[in-house]
Amino acid sequence: MFSPDHALAYAHDHHDEFLRELCDLLAIPSISADPDHRDDVRRAATWLRQWISDAGGRSEIMETSGHPLVWGEFAAGSSGGQPAPAGGAPGGAPTVLVYGHYDVQPVDPIELWDTDPFEPAVRDGRLYARGASDMKTQLMAALFAIRSILEAGELPVTVRFLLEGEEEIGSPSLPAALQENAERFAADVCINLDAGMFGPEQPTICYGLRGMAYFELHIRGPERDLHSGAFGGVVHNPAQALAEILAGMHAPDGRVTLPGFYDRVREITPEERERLAAMPPGEEEVRRLSGVSSSWGEPGFTPAERLGARPTLEINGIVSGYTGPGAKTVIPAEAMAKISTRLVPDQRPEEVREQLSAYLRDTVPPTVTWELMELATGAWFLGDPASPAHTTMKQALTEVWGVEPVLSRSGGSVPVAGNLKALLGMDSILTGFALPEDNIHSPNESQHLETWRRGIDALIRFLSAYSR
Repeated sequence: MFSPDHALAYAHDHHDEFLRELCDLLAIPSISADPDHRDDVRRAATWLRQWISDAGGRSEIMETSGHPLVWGEFAAGSSGGQPAPAGGAPGGAPTVLVYGHYDVQPVDPIELWDTDPFEPAVRDGRLYARGASDMKTQLMAALFAIRSILEAGELPVTVRFLLEGEEEIGSPSLPAALQENAERFAADVCINLDAGMFGPEQPTICYGLRGMAYFELHIRGPERDLHSGAFGGVVHNPAQALAEILAGMHAPDGRVTLPGFYDRVREITPEERERLAAMPPGEEEVRRLSGVSSSWGEPGFTPAERLGARPTLEINGIVSGYTGPGAKTVIPAEAMAKISTRLVPDQRPEEVREQLSAYLRDTVPPTVTWELMELATGAWFLGDPASPAHTTMKQALTEVWGVEPVLSRSGGSVPVAGNLKALLGMDSILTGFALPEDNIHSPNESQHLETWRRGIDALIRFLSAYSR
């Protein structure tokens, strides 16, 4: 018989062991965006498959058109390192799917890291490494919670794992893999630990995510770089043209000017406004976390509403011309910008691409040419924070932290939540134990270890309570 108290005691007694195993995974540079690390991505997948197998689960690497998926299962009734019985959950026990990704972001600029990003280091209660917060630490919290339960008795639910290696590049292979393996990933609910918390004493459940459409825009002028003295004033500089084009994508008040961009945007209901009013960030917190003197954005909405329930367009990068030391007087032949849009219900990525193309057709002058490439898309997600599974997770987080979790809508994108809803009809509970100060996607990424330990406790409590 399973005892939550015994499982919690096992977790508390084995945290040092958990940390050592976590560091082994963090040491693998599984950077999905870099072809030079393709073998490292596969090595991380193999590591996870072996971990699940060694813990008594069934596991398999599933090939995709890109990086592999890891499928795993611990069947209800498993215990103490015994192989999990096949055939699903006995006695009508529910099935939980745990989602995670084992790929990580590139580490640039490497010179800003205090320690090697793939040599995990503990300093002042934090674990520093690329992937420490996003999200190897989070997915291992679920695996360690299951190990603790297995050591304390029988697992009360069937737990399946969907671990992917392409989240940081937009999950391009995931929809097809889900369709091809729908029965193997079927579950009553998905626990997605790729969301996070607003603070170490503010457990959080995210019930809404923005979608994304990501583009690369090229503006081309002369056939080669030109001498700026010989051609300046008679040739339209592509860098200048790009700056003018990008500047026109926002009105002075911050609204996006793409034609039809807001046509499908679902308005915020009074109930939603009340809920969002209780969640961070406010103006002061935006300034503190970002280092800016004032927030900016669409008028008529609070920072929390802008982040969770309103769409945006951002310029993620601009490259053109000579950027080395000293002077080189050229008119560049080309300029390029990376552009991301965050989308809310009921916007569609394919329609946003057409809106951006329409803007460019109307705006780009005849003195230059343009090319737009779509690099990644992801669907928005909106769940029901009053569902039984959400209520069970609220209870588990409250028991560990002593306060009820904040209910939030996230500004980020986690494509799998929309994919699971659209393809498998499965709702997701998005939570996790990352904090705003963890430097996700930045140098010196870290995870607050005490928050992570409490997260393992919360997952043990959730799996116990959800079985009932």
